[in-house]
Amino acid sequence: MKQKEFLQTTMPFKDRLYRIAKRFLVSSDEAEDAVQEIYLKLWRGKEKLKNYKSPEAFAITMTKNYCLDRLKSKQASNLKIVHNNYENHQNLENQIEANDGVALVFKIMDTLPNQEKMVLHLRDVEQLEFDEIAKMIDSNPTAVRVALSRARKKVRDQLIKQHNYGIQ
Repeated sequence: MKQKEFLQTTMPFKDRLYRIAKRFLVSSDEAEDAVQEIYLKLWRGKEKLKNYKSPEAFAITMTKNYCLDRLKSKQASNLKIVHNNYENHQNLENQIEANDGVALVFKIMDTLPNQEKMVLHLRDVEQLEFDEIAKMIDSNPTAVRVALSRARKKVRDQLIKQHNYGIQ
C-alpha cells in the first residue's frame, strides 16, 4: 500500500479517532498524541490493513485500547475524562445552564464502567450502528443494546437524583 492509498483509507476517520481519544484522555494534546500513535501503528501495519473489512472499526478499537492502556499506566494516574463545552444557546444564561447540564452528564459518564462508557459514546456521540459497535468491542449487538440501556438508565437515574436533591 502506497502513501496516497493509505491516506485515502485512513484520513476520513481521523476526527472520529480524535474525539474518542479525547473522551478518554485528559487533554487535546494527549488525544492528539494518541491519534498520532495509532496512525503510526496503522502505517507500520499498512499491508495488513487491506485484510480488515472495516479499517475504521479496527482503528477505533486500536484507539480505545491505546487510551485504556494509557489510563492504566502509572504515568497517567492523574488523567481523567474531560469534555468540550457546547455553545449552542444564544443568551448567556441558557448557555451557562446548558454547559452545566452537559458537564453533569459527562461527570456522570465518568462513573460508568469502561464498556458502558464506550458503548454510550459510540452510539450517542459518534452515532454508530449496533453492529459496528459490537465488532469494535468484540461483542454481539444484543449485548451492546443491553450495555447501552444500562448506561443510559444509570445516567438518567443520576440526573434525576441530582435535580431532585433537597426536594421532599
